[in-house]
Amino acid sequence: MDQKLEQLKKEYSDIPIPYELDFVVKKALNQRIKRNMNVKWLLGTGAAAIVFVAGINSSSTIAHAFSEIPVIGNIVKVFTFREFKMEDENYKADLKVPAVANLGDTSLEYGLNQKYLEENKKLYDDFMAQIDREKTEDVGGHLAVDSGYEVKTNNERILSIGRYVVHTAASGNETFQYDTVDKQKKVLITLPSLFKDDSYIEVISKYIKEQMIQQMKNDPNMIYWVSYPGGEEVMPQDEFKGITEDQNFYINNEGKLVIAFNEYEVAPGVMGVVEFIIPTDVISDQLVSHEYIK
Repeated sequence: MDQKLEQLKKEYSDIPIPYELDFVVKKALNQRIKRNMNVKWLLGTGAAAIVFVAGINSSSTIAHAFSEIPVIGNIVKVFTFREFKMEDENYKADLKVPAVANLGDTSLEYGLNQKYLEENKKLYDDFMAQIDREKTEDVGGHLAVDSGYEVKTNNERILSIGRYVVHTAASGNETFQYDTVDKQKKVLITLPSLFKDDSYIEVISKYIKEQMIQQMKNDPNMIYWVSYPGGEEVMPQDEFKGITEDQNFYINNEGKLVIAFNEYEVAPGVMGVVEFIIPTDVISDQLVSHEYIK
């Protein structure tokens, strides 16, 4: 089975990645694809199976993908462009690559799409390398990696896309990354760009700490790594000290700033990915304007 797996990996690595992804997407949107672009390898029952989906395979697939995406005021689309998959008795990868279409800015659209493709290809390559190490060291176990995306906001002004990765071994670990785009100005919005100066870091951090403490007081099942009088002791290296300048965030459909923390970042794994919606009046004095944050 290992020899077959090696051959499959070689075939996979020989498949060229089309760098003109933007052209491929637009062609898929405007033309009926006449040939099946799927490349699949399937071995016998119980053996390894690797699937590499090399693009959108039919016009019906495109129609189905687009039917799942709500359109609010414009025609920007986010859909699954590619998948990287493998599965055998002990290992499984299922990686979905998002793509943005009709954003109206070729360079921004291409940059996002290329980033998403490269992220998932690296994730897949790293996972296959980990399998090689485990087989070489004869280490038993079960490993899995999944990735996908969520469209958090897609209205007339804002597009916010969250990409998640879940690593599963003895336990799971989930991370999210967000991109927020001004669809009218065709720019990627960063957290510092929303504020006059870096005073927002302290303001938002103070608010989040207060919310963490209040939630723990109200519900004994809520656990954050933050200290307060009468609360559980928190190890100094674990305690939440504040957000960072490049903190994970997105802008929701109501125009509110949402600060996000990955699993284990500010709380035990049982809490999962944690989000805090920041009331606009808390950060109003720090905002450059209310163009995005309402």
